[in-house]
Amino acid sequence: MPSMNDLVRQHTALGDSDLEWLHLLVSEWQLLSDLSFADLVLWVPTRDGTRYVSVAQMRPNTGPTSYQDDMVGHLVPRGRRPLLDAALDEGRIVREGDPEWREEVPVRVESIPVRREGRVLGVIARNTNLLTVRTPSRLELTYLQSASDLAQMIAAGSFPFPGQQVDMDASPRVGDGLLRLDADGIVQYASPNALSAYHRLGLAADLVGHHLGRATAELAPSRGPVDEALAKVASGWAPREFEIEGGDGVIQLRAIPLKPKGPRIGSLVLLRDVTELRRRERELITKDATIREIHHRVKNNLQTVAALLRLQARRIDSATGREALEEAVRRVGSIAIVHETLSQNLDERVEFDEIADRVLAMVAEISPGKVTGRRTGRFGILDAEVATPLSMVLTEILQNALEHGFREGDTGTVEVSAVRGGTTKDARLLITVQDDGVGLPEDFDPHRSGNLGLQIVRTLVEGELGGTFDMVRAPERGTRVLLDVPVRGDK
Repeated sequence: MPSMNDLVRQHTALGDSDLEWLHLLVSEWQLLSDLSFADLVLWVPTRDGTRYVSVAQMRPNTGPTSYQDDMVGHLVPRGRRPLLDAALDEGRIVREGDPEWREEVPVRVESIPVRREGRVLGVIARNTNLLTVRTPSRLELTYLQSASDLAQMIAAGSFPFPGQQVDMDASPRVGDGLLRLDADGIVQYASPNALSAYHRLGLAADLVGHHLGRATAELAPSRGPVDEALAKVASGWAPREFEIEGGDGVIQLRAIPLKPKGPRIGSLVLLRDVTELRRRERELITKDATIREIHHRVKNNLQTVAALLRLQARRIDSATGREALEEAVRRVGSIAIVHETLSQNLDERVEFDEIADRVLAMVAEISPGKVTGRRTGRFGILDAEVATPLSMVLTEILQNALEHGFREGDTGTVEVSAVRGGTTKDARLLITVQDDGVGLPEDFDPHRSGNLGLQIVRTLVEGELGGTFDMVRAPERGTRVLLDVPVRGDK
């Protein structure tokens, strides 16, 4: 289905600023549809003025639809729908005419001009399914009156409000709770859901007849100047969204001033009880903070262990024992780097490129000569259960390359290369570590070597990571280590 941008640019003469106004309108018109119990279709005249193109459609959440089919992209010639012509030419809301019959369903059709800066950009066709019409309740009458006020504001170009882009997924909707205020901020009508939300905040009385701003300020925990600002905002004097917390509840409110004929005659306040949503958010924040604190403490403990091993190494006279302890320090340090990174994240995933660079720099400190380390390619984002063993594997391989591939005074290079490949369901991380050192002995078998570092690598790669490991002679000089590890598909 073509987008509104595509349809407007292909068929109409509207500019970018006009298109932006239509987007702003469409972001708001679920409100008009629900208050009207009606379908909305936005029609825009074509570039040559001979036809209309439907660029957007909305169905109500509060009543049956009038359109079973999708209308977006339809073209109709001028003259076929006289109400569209009248609304476009005269710039007024047109309600004349008998109901239309569509598949044995009577539909009342109205046309609302969409005005911006004195120009009519298009027409909203409001279609109400009359099959279930009954004597309206007080709630329905309030809805319809509010819809009429908003329609007049659209026709006058005063709604939607410029600069007030609404997130429809987060903002309160009509069915969540609705209050109708007069020009002084006195509640004229409160829907049952709205009243229940205020009772959860601690309101003991009815809202109708009370000043909403003052009642809301009294329920909020703060006092002083903040109350005055809250009372003013809750009175609906300007388009605003805000939250208040009091008693056992949290409610989100959205104030919409009503100005159908210019001056403000009152306001709509949509509200939503978000108590449970905020409680879950706080639980998640607390859980995230706890996880980060655990990783931070693990990192600190590992650094303490590394420091103790380093102190012990200095007290050992045996060069072999000292070297073994220094290797252990680097192994512990590589794990600490992962936990330090995890302590700064909101999830159990890390950007491994930074970890690889830090491991490369840490291991390079043991280089017997002037050996340069570098990384090419991207490891990308990895889960913690992959990042921790992989950091140890990388530490062992680099440590082995520097210790056994180069002698005192040698110069050379160790390069770490990473490539993500495979499909989303079978993603792979291909890692190559290559040096230009002395290379492997002729009879060397990495899968049978008793070297502790290589034993660690084999165990972690094949056992914990479920990958493959190989070590071969480089084509020209030195050693090449190849790792193939399964990872999650996202990068």
